Amino acid sequence: MTEETKAATNFGADVFGEEAIKTYLSKDTAKKLQATIQEGKPLDPSIAGEVAHGIRHWAMDRGATHYTHWFLPMTGSTAEKHDSFLELKDGEPIMQFSGKNLIVGEPDASSFPSGGIRSTFEARGYTAWDPTSPAFIKRHSNGATLCIPTAFCAYTGEALDKKTPLLRSMQALDKSVKRLMKLFARPPAHVGCTLGAEQEYFLIDKEYWKKRPDLVLTGRTLFGAPSAKGQQLEDHYFGTIPDRVLSFMNEVERELWKLGIPAKTRHNEVAPAQFELAPQFEELNLASDHNMLVMDTLRNVAEKHGLKCLLHEKPYAGVNGSGKHNNWAVNYGGKNLLDPGSDPHENAVFLTMLCAVIEAVDRHADLLRASVAGAGNDHRLGANEAPPAVISIYVGDQLAEVLERIENPNSEMHEAKGMLKVGVDTLPAIPKDATDRNRTSPFAFTGNKFEFRAPGSSVCCSGPMTVLNTIVAEAVERIADELEASGTTGKAKPGEHTAAFHNALQSILQSTLKAHKRVVFNGNGYEADWPKEAARRGLPNAPDTPSALAALAKPENVALFEKYGVMTRRELESRHEIFLEEYAKKVRIEGACARDIASEMVLPAVKAEYLETAQAFATAEKVGVSSGTAALKESLVELGSGLDALKGGLKKLDDAIDASDEAATLAAMQGLRTTVDSLERKVADSRWPLPKYRDMLFLY
Repeated sequence: MTEETKAATNFGADVFGEEAIKTYLSKDTAKKLQATIQEGKPLDPSIAGEVAHGIRHWAMDRGATHYTHWFLPMTGSTAEKHDSFLELKDGEPIMQFSGKNLIVGEPDASSFPSGGIRSTFEARGYTAWDPTSPAFIKRHSNGATLCIPTAFCAYTGEALDKKTPLLRSMQALDKSVKRLMKLFARPPAHVGCTLGAEQEYFLIDKEYWKKRPDLVLTGRTLFGAPSAKGQQLEDHYFGTIPDRVLSFMNEVERELWKLGIPAKTRHNEVAPAQFELAPQFEELNLASDHNMLVMDTLRNVAEKHGLKCLLHEKPYAGVNGSGKHNNWAVNYGGKNLLDPGSDPHENAVFLTMLCAVIEAVDRHADLLRASVAGAGNDHRLGANEAPPAVISIYVGDQLAEVLERIENPNSEMHEAKGMLKVGVDTLPAIPKDATDRNRTSPFAFTGNKFEFRAPGSSVCCSGPMTVLNTIVAEAVERIADELEASGTTGKAKPGEHTAAFHNALQSILQSTLKAHKRVVFNGNGYEADWPKEAARRGLPNAPDTPSALAALAKPENVALFEKYGVMTRRELESRHEIFLEEYAKKVRIEGACARDIASEMVLPAVKAEYLETAQAFATAEKVGVSSGTAALKESLVELGSGLDALKGGLKKLDDAIDASDEAATLAAMQGLRTTVDSLERKVADSRWPLPKYRDMLFLY
């Protein structure tokens, strides 16, 4: 049996999933737990003790000695505090794990970002078991730990994490969609969201990484002249995967499969040393947790192969940056509501959901932009490799025609003529792949889902998805309000609707499209004229993180999150403060790192080159040699000018850092980088203190 076959056989072996539940729990308890996991039903608290007992036995059988409540604090990474199963009873050691241990934990809340929700002296915080995301075993070189996915909240009950708002947003969308489906005479069913997160990343040899303080401290290169060969030939994308990288990828997949993560696709990305991993779609909350484990696994396995995995959005200037495309859909009773139907009634639901999403994105483009804001992503968005900072929707030519006919029923469509009436129409069948892919669009319909391409590679998926769920819940509810107000609902059997209902629906969708079609853009988002056209349409454009995050403070956005119970005013204000502070800290760290590298590594190297050149020039002059002296003098002038510019750039950077001015710091860093990158080509390769792009970008 090959290693890959063994890995497939062991899929989910380290997850307390369906098979483990059946094996380690009684039939009745297993049924109740599965109802919570699969249907979102409230957890029966009476089963907690038996579930805890079963999970402990399963975990110990799998080699675990400790357990932890695994959660997603506002740091953007994961957190865990390990406790052993070992307890003393009458002086005798026993292995124990109670229902209370499973359901709730109490980690210190004082040292995590809270945006003012918790003070340093207010240390109490709680972790609460999330049974919809199964427990798993995390293996390390000296053992294994049972990880229990949890929410994290303050003593006051306010959310301190990224999972809690996501779960609340899923409830909000569940409520709105159920209400809409009832109006469509659909029988009661479970509402679910799915997510497929395409993870892009770079790999670098660990020895090069250790010699780059900027990569170690900030995740990106603050200096570096372009390599003669980068991605110009477009030969890396989908190219043959190097053996060293393939070995790494194989081990990553084996580890992910054991954790029940359906890693499906792997390939070379656009830039040299850039790659992508994509899973199959999963339930949204689980997919978000799994993506955090994917990033952990990429980093951990890279170490074993003498590599470092770079998840920063822009590790290298001048080459493609890394994103995390969030492919999102909504289903009802297992049917994808964003999948064009095979009959007019199904298409009516599809078109209603499509219009709801268009409305949501247009109304709240500012919130979607804020959800992907960050110091790293600022280097990527709009950089001719990623979607622009203007949020727009791509639907493709065929759907654009359909939407045009909804708004103007008498307009002609190349595959159908006559008046279009939603639900009883001459609408042509819409194939799953009716649209081309538009990689310049930040929010694109791709057949049966929306692909949100703006999130950066390091982001936690829960933030953007929380916003998306909430704004779509609002749009769906508004449509439901108007349908109810029309007085045409509640008179049909499943699959049947009155003409009055269809007329009312058509009118609602028409007004929706007239009000929000400005956000639909099927053109090239990289074109220089698009921001101008977007401004003419009235679409917001927040070019950097501080301006993007301003959306979180708008009263209407606070009211939106409060209305749907996703975040309170205080919780939203705390996130605004946390994200701004995080941005400022990252810029200041980068500024200090750039200053240190330039003054402690680059400056001495340039001085040495200058002195050596000056000595050679003086010697040639002294002995009366004329040939070569002009070149030496020219080099001496260039190096001297570079030294002057370097000192001047360092002074500007120092002043900006001292003033705590992030915009000035970034500008000073860029000016300093221009000088340093120019000097890199003037100093001997043997003397230059930093590994160069040509070294780092080519692993093979």
